[in-house]
Amino acid sequence: MEETTNNVFSSMMASIGATIAGFYAHLAPWLLLGMVLVLTDLRYGILAAKTRGETIRTSRAMRRTINKMVDYLCWVTVAEVCSRTFGVTIGVPVVSLAVLFIIYGIELSSCVNNYLEYKGTKKRFNFFKLIGKEELLEDKPDRSERVEEPETEEGGEVIET
Repeated sequence: MEETTNNVFSSMMASIGATIAGFYAHLAPWLLLGMVLVLTDLRYGILAAKTRGETIRTSRAMRRTINKMVDYLCWVTVAEVCSRTFGVTIGVPVVSLAVLFIIYGIELSSCVNNYLEYKGTKKRFNFFKLIGKEELLEDKPDRSERVEEPETEEGGEVIET
C-alpha cells in the first residue's frame, strides 16, 4: 500500500514539475536578465555604500538580493500570464511587454545610479526619460542644499526661530 502511495505521489510531482517547466521554458532569458541585473545592482550597491561610509551587513544584503530575485520571478510570471490572456486576445503581448519594460527599467536605473554614486558622479539616471526628450542624466540634489519651509502655527503665521 505504501509503495502505491509513493508511486502516485511521485507521478503527481513529476506531472506538476513538467507543467511548471513548460510554463517557464521560454522565459529563461528574462529570468537570466533579472538575475544579472540584481547581481549587478548588489555589486554596485555595496560599492556605493562603502563610498558613503556605511557598514555592509552580509546577511541583509543576501536577504534583500534573494527577495529581489523572488520578486522578479513573480513579475515575469505576471507578464507571462498577461501574455497568455491579454496577448492572445489582442494578438500582441503589449501588456506583458509593458510589465517587463517597467520592471527592468526600474532595476536598470538602480544599477546605473549605484554605479554613478560609487564613481562619485553627482548625476542621477532615469531610464524612463529615454522615452521623452528630457536629459537622461540630471543633477542629484545635495542633502545639505534642501530648503526648509518655515514652521507655521494653526492660523498660518510664521513662527520666528
